[in-house]
Amino acid sequence: MTPEPATYPGYRFPAEVIRHAVWLYHVFSLSLRDIELILAERGVTVTHESIRRWVLKFGAEFAGKLRKRRPKPGDTWHLDEVFLKTNGELHYLWRAVDQDGVVLHLLVQPRRNASAAKRFFKRLLVGLKYKPKRLVTDGLRGYGVAHREVMPEVRHRISHYLNNRAENSHRPTRRRERQMQRFKSPEQAQRFLSAHAMIYGHFRPRRHLMTAARHRRARAKAFRVWREETCVQIAA
Repeated sequence: MTPEPATYPGYRFPAEVIRHAVWLYHVFSLSLRDIELILAERGVTVTHESIRRWVLKFGAEFAGKLRKRRPKPGDTWHLDEVFLKTNGELHYLWRAVDQDGVVLHLLVQPRRNASAAKRFFKRLLVGLKYKPKRLVTDGLRGYGVAHREVMPEVRHRISHYLNNRAENSHRPTRRRERQMQRFKSPEQAQRFLSAHAMIYGHFRPRRHLMTAARHRRARAKAFRVWREETCVQIAA
């Protein structure tokens, strides 16, 4: 007798379908209706509204579980901020990555000043038992103030050239921002980008620095961890 497929509590669709829809949405630049069509081709009839609810509920949960499995970050952290238009208002996305391009934290804030920089530094260190050896930022003066007050023992270097790592990490955000026709609110941007950065980054190692064999091993490990965290531990 074939066993019934595992499902999440309160959801009638199999866990495999839900986690696949969330994976498609965060790893590729697809709309909800695109995913609805892909699932329909595979015989799964579900509306884009149901997929939207799956993404909202499970995206953050999956990202949180992947975050716990994330290896210790490198000792050089790159910080940068870019503007975001949300519902016609200007906000700023603050982002920190390590030297390998792994996103450590991001925060949407209405200001780009010293107070906002200090808030970002404090949020960045929440839950971490270590600090980096070096911070690399652009010339925003707020970074200097936050560095002196929050992490004075860490070496701070200001360099636009060396900070390309953080600037490049904004590209997936810009692609999704265009595809989604801008974010509707700061809360929506924070919620989506926090999950997207973790899930997207989990499946996007720096391939240009890897041999083909090493990349295949990294990809296989990423899929294994994804299956463990989205099916085995959550499914009823």
